[in-house]
Amino acid sequence: MPSQKVLEQKQQLVANLADRIQNSVAGVIVDYKGITVEDDTKLRKELRENGVQYTVIKNTLIKRAADKAGLSGMDEHLNGTSAIATSAEDYVAAARILQKFADTHEHFNVKTGYLDNEVISLEKIKSLAKLPSREVLLANVLGAFQAPIASFARAIQAIVDKNGEEAPAETAEA
Repeated sequence: MPSQKVLEQKQQLVANLADRIQNSVAGVIVDYKGITVEDDTKLRKELRENGVQYTVIKNTLIKRAADKAGLSGMDEHLNGTSAIATSAEDYVAAARILQKFADTHEHFNVKTGYLDNEVISLEKIKSLAKLPSREVLLANVLGAFQAPIASFARAIQAIVDKNGEEAPAETAEA
């Protein structure tokens, strides 16, 4: 039986993780076995740079935190080694980074994930991973909005240029 102090620490850990899950828009659980310290360090750096929290944690603690956060359906995936990555703002960052890493590392696997407090399938995680980053999506939308304005501006400039060429000829004849 664990001591009262250890039990309290675990309960606090579960409460913190449950809060983190509830306050995130997306999360991914991975099996991280078989990666080197160097690869792990690079992965953690990339996740951190993209606003993703990544924690290696025991399956029982993830299960308790997920249950407390209202996520059900993860139990079957919580075996072996597990780490959880959560993002408070970006829906695709964790899935994109971890799936890319899993594609290049044989023993590293994405297990499951969630989106807006609902467990999603591995296929949906892979679909999310293929989406571009938020910045790229925003740039594409901005480009789509700017295209008609830019075309209009070019048309107006062409009219001004055309009228500018005709104006000197008209003044010379008068």
